[in-house]
Amino acid sequence: MAKPMLDWRRAADISSLLDMFHQGVALHPDRAFTIFQGKMLTWGEAARAVAGVAADLEAGTDIALIVPNSPIFLIAFLGALQAGARPALINAALPVPLTQKILDEIAPAQILTAGQIDLDRGEIAIKTLPSNDPKPAPKIEPDAIAAYFLTGGTTGVPKRIAYTHEMMVTGTERMHWGWPMRDAEVHLSIAPFTHIYGFYMGVGMALKVGATNVLPGAFTPDGALALMEAHGVTVLGGGPPAIYQALLSSPSLADRDLSALRVCPGGGAPFPIETHNRWKAATGLTIFEGYGMTEIAPISVNTAEAGARPGAAGKPPPDTYVEVVDVKTGANVLAPGEIGEIRTKGPHQMAGYLANDAETAIAMRDGWVMTGDIGKLDEDGFLIITDRKKDVIITNGYNVFPREVEEVLAAVPGVATACAVGIPDHRRGEAVIAFVAGTADVAALEAACWDGLAAYKVPTAVHVLQTLPLTPAGKVDRMALRELA
Repeated sequence: MAKPMLDWRRAADISSLLDMFHQGVALHPDRAFTIFQGKMLTWGEAARAVAGVAADLEAGTDIALIVPNSPIFLIAFLGALQAGARPALINAALPVPLTQKILDEIAPAQILTAGQIDLDRGEIAIKTLPSNDPKPAPKIEPDAIAAYFLTGGTTGVPKRIAYTHEMMVTGTERMHWGWPMRDAEVHLSIAPFTHIYGFYMGVGMALKVGATNVLPGAFTPDGALALMEAHGVTVLGGGPPAIYQALLSSPSLADRDLSALRVCPGGGAPFPIETHNRWKAATGLTIFEGYGMTEIAPISVNTAEAGARPGAAGKPPPDTYVEVVDVKTGANVLAPGEIGEIRTKGPHQMAGYLANDAETAIAMRDGWVMTGDIGKLDEDGFLIITDRKKDVIITNGYNVFPREVEEVLAAVPGVATACAVGIPDHRRGEAVIAFVAGTADVAALEAACWDGLAAYKVPTAVHVLQTLPLTPAGKVDRMALRELA
């Protein structure tokens, strides 16, 4: 008999992420907390390691956490919270010069990296500092800062957002509403914990439901599938479509026993309908796609209860509101079916960008977060995202939404991933250039475009690559492809 679903709402005594963790330690100290490189760390062992890290950090200080997904990340993050410090979560895959710019802006009192923290015999401690006299855990107020998140971007210094414990617990609740969970799930956490989706799915949700976190380290499709089979993974914390597309491209997929797998969340970028169809055909499971951003997540989710529709981003979770407004002024609310900019608000949204009033004024208007995404609400209340406003290609005076082109290309046999970008063109203004990863023939790709698109949307060139470049968050790197084009 299947276990019952857990209530997505928090218990009355839970007011912080640390409360979630210590509740799990009290309920199941011997349960596996993480499985990494063949080694298991229990919840009880994790609690002792968290106390050791907390002993070496100062309350009220900003620290930088630059660690890839691993037990070390989780222990260091929770140790910082237990110490009353404020961790800035920095993706370890960022280029060194950009990381240095971020550190210069944050000016942390301490920097934690994987090399500074020793994992041995189930104990984690900062190497050169004493850890045998842990400080008592301070009482954490709901409005205390739980983490600094950085917005995406590959140039300049990313904007910084302070998330309080109340915001993060509230966001975790709404993630749980969108992707219902049972006690003792087994997560495969692929999306980086420094990304808002990866954090909520791999950290927040795992803490809330007492999950075991299977951590693959460097992602490879075959390696991830082997871990899913070996450990009976029930929740695939994949994230962007590129992860699912990579798993679908693995020849070993058909031979793996994935019978334990139950929940297949998707987020980070819109999913082509072809990817939905191929995953369903290969596994019998539905990808429940959601939508969010660093400024507020989740914004909408496809669910079995509220409805799921391939190609849509779902419906808003409780107490979250979504509207579509005109692109020019951002003030006029559009009717269902009309395309415009998506705006949203909810109890888990950011208060603004730290020390950046100018960017805050652009991103927030009258209490709403302006997403910068283009889309529409259909008659049934499903949100359909067309594209990023900045990615719309204007050719010969017409708007071309890259996703339209990508959907047509993704349906061609032999295509794993597709991306369309615009580049300057002296006659058209911008030209549409498409890239695909896979084995498809260029002639077949061009023919599909002429069959499925209006003439002005057909790419002027289609390039087939072995793989498409990805950002540190696992999304296709459009900037890199524009430069290549």
